[in-house]
Amino acid sequence: MTLEKVETPEFRDVESDMRGIGEVARASGLSISALRFYDSAGVLVPAAVDPSTGYRRYTAEQIRAARLIAGLRRVGMPVAEIAGAVQDLLQDPASVRVKLDAHLVRLESGLADARRELLRLHTLLDLEENLMTRITLSAADLSAALGAVLFAAAGSADPIPAGVLFETGDDAVTLVATDRFRLAVATAPATVEGSAARLFLPYGLAEQLHDIRTGAITIDLTAELVTARAGDRTVEGEPIDMDFPDYRRLLPPASPAVTVDVAELRELLAGAPVIDREHEGRPYPVTVLALDTEGGLRFAGAAEWAADTDSHVAVNREFLLQALDAGAAGQLELELDGPVKPLIVRAVGAESRFSLLMPVRH
Repeated sequence: MTLEKVETPEFRDVESDMRGIGEVARASGLSISALRFYDSAGVLVPAAVDPSTGYRRYTAEQIRAARLIAGLRRVGMPVAEIAGAVQDLLQDPASVRVKLDAHLVRLESGLADARRELLRLHTLLDLEENLMTRITLSAADLSAALGAVLFAAAGSADPIPAGVLFETGDDAVTLVATDRFRLAVATAPATVEGSAARLFLPYGLAEQLHDIRTGAITIDLTAELVTARAGDRTVEGEPIDMDFPDYRRLLPPASPAVTVDVAELRELLAGAPVIDREHEGRPYPVTVLALDTEGGLRFAGAAEWAADTDSHVAVNREFLLQALDAGAAGQLELELDGPVKPLIVRAVGAESRFSLLMPVRH
């Protein structure tokens, strides 16, 4: 024999015009378990519950509320906001419409974000399939970084042709140029997509990129082609097919630095002794830098240079002037570490942007 729960007479008489939970589920589209959940959450509490059987009874207005809840669930409205909408359904229907409109705006915004992210993922897959790297950055930042390194490649020849290394890293691109007698390094912040890249761009292509100074610039790098787009302008060129030397091996350990004002240094340099030297039949001027007894910068003459002490370093004067031109205005740090170590020229506060000038031996 099957035992059935029986409603008490009082409950049946008072609530005879109400609907049970099964009927409400069918009428609203909510499952019975969902109705129980919204009861426990205080969102849709039954109008009456039989104390003996636990049967729930709902009014016609609550069926309307259940239908509203079902619709709001389907569009992903949070439970807390659903509860507010149900409370406002009878007292303030206009506010329910306001909540619906606000949620629609949120959904549209979320959809736009999702579309952008999916497009980014498609782009990333395309880059990986085509072995391509995409760099996006401020054209002004790229131009400044190129301006800080191009001078070091202007006179380059065999075995290293004139050009600039583009090396991607985490959220940055590092630019490197060298002609064996000097080396310049600069880093610019960038968004990097695709695989890591290390390409040697010819000097002419780097100059064209340097000339773009406004807006954003996107550069696609492959082993065969470099394409840069900025607004309506497109610049293309083939990278140089060579393995650029590992510039990091050329960097000496950090040395004590002397801080100088660029304008003052230029004035001192104008009156400094100039020593004429020759390389492969071509004359060039040499400047000898040294530290005074108080750790300040001074310039030495030919006799002191000939003494071959450890307190000075000689460099090509024209290279030094070009390094000053490429550096930032204001203050520079010069790292001097004797006659056989390179001279490091670095803008104060810019650890990732510096020039290295190879010493001239007596």
